[in-house]
Amino acid sequence: MLEDIVIDGRAIGAAHKPYIVAELSGNHNQSIDRAIQLIDAAVDAGADAVKLQTYTADTMTLNCRMPGFVIDNPDSLWAGRTLYDLYEEAHTPWEWHQQLFAHAKKRNISMFSSPFDKTAVDFLESLNVPAYKIASFECTDLALIRYVAATGKPLIISTGMATAAEIEEAVTAARSVGCKQLILLKCTSTYPATAANTNISTIPHLRDLFNCHVGLSDHTMGNGVSVASVALGAVLIEKHFTLDRADGGVDSTFSMEPAELRALCIDTQSAFAAMGSIHYGPLKVEEGSVQFRRSVYAVKDIAKGERLTDENIRTIRPGFGLPAKDIDRLIGCVATEDIAAATPMSWDLVTGKR
Repeated sequence: MLEDIVIDGRAIGAAHKPYIVAELSGNHNQSIDRAIQLIDAAVDAGADAVKLQTYTADTMTLNCRMPGFVIDNPDSLWAGRTLYDLYEEAHTPWEWHQQLFAHAKKRNISMFSSPFDKTAVDFLESLNVPAYKIASFECTDLALIRYVAATGKPLIISTGMATAAEIEEAVTAARSVGCKQLILLKCTSTYPATAANTNISTIPHLRDLFNCHVGLSDHTMGNGVSVASVALGAVLIEKHFTLDRADGGVDSTFSMEPAELRALCIDTQSAFAAMGSIHYGPLKVEEGSVQFRRSVYAVKDIAKGERLTDENIRTIRPGFGLPAKDIDRLIGCVATEDIAAATPMSWDLVTGKR
């Protein structure tokens, strides 16, 4: 069995309930007060961690409208916008970080971030973050992965769009500098994603292929995909989180609201508890129900010496008579004493055929 991953003292692994991460992304809508409200709402919903994204528009891209720097997919939530403009709106100001981390600590919830370049890693190290996440779009940035992994902190890598070969390169890069605590996240990098393109059957394959824990970065609406992923071995679930989708924002369309996050925490814990272990036979809690199985009873008064037939004995509830499977052996036997109707049948009441 894989060793547990530990973030802020919370063990993550196959023997523990799923670790739920509320991704704030740009849902603070450039208000630090809203960001603090999001942290509070995540705590109240039962999440284990809140995640930020640490970048500036200048560390992500160039401020231009050259081909490739404008989102030209008409189906995108951000169609027509420049990358720079989008990141300028979505970024979490670095001057907020210290206050947000302090508030998270006060509320006793873990907080970590996705850095997008080395300067972000250095900055986050100064805040003593407990873990890091590499976003799907940076999964092929091996230099960044090595730089983050060299901190020795638990590392979560999202794998949206990545081929098996690219994931292997990312894992190898992390481990080459000593990464011991690694979680890969199955992810579909569409916003929102649909259940049909999520392919969560990949989760156990990823775990076995790279010998590490696997979770899910879920961009679908609702909880169904996340709950199902737990049954396939997902140890961590990440969902984008907002106070209210109606408030708008760059990620609000595919983000969970507080009541939905609370339901996610409850439902994934239920899914984890339901997996249990391989078991046959009555559980201790079922012992009282065994009496309601069918068993063989006399359904008419039977005189001593009378032969048992399907007219005077039947399988009925409750289960205090001979097992229902024995009725064929009882048919044709002879009563050794008078048997009143509603008597549970036993072998000491009959003789003959067995």
